[in-house]
Amino acid sequence: MKLSTFLIVKAIVCFVFAIGYIVVPVATGSIYEITLDSDGIIMARFFGALLIGIGLILWFCRNADWNVLKILTLSLFIADTTGFIIALVAQLAGVMNSLGWIIVAIWLLLALGLGYFRFLKPTNT
Repeated sequence: MKLSTFLIVKAIVCFVFAIGYIVVPVATGSIYEITLDSDGIIMARFFGALLIGIGLILWFCRNADWNVLKILTLSLFIADTTGFIIALVAQLAGVMNSLGWIIVAIWLLLALGLGYFRFLKPTNT
């Protein structure tokens, strides 16, 4: 897989989750048995707004110069690794139902993909 293709996939994942968190945050949370109060709803919508931004950055930078992409992939690798750790801790603590493992897997796969392109295959191919 090419880095540009991977960035498109990550952008689409960001857009799909962003729509859920912005438009129907309570329903999105309920899939994983997460209950949102009014504070949680606004935080979920803020998270959705950030996901839209990340998705747009990925979409517009997917064919950027490697100097830009290596900064982008490193930054997102750190962010997605952090997201994976947070999701894993939450899942192990019983915050989410068994579908929460999907969130853990998504964060892990995205972090591994970004790590691969940043550290193991460091070219814009």
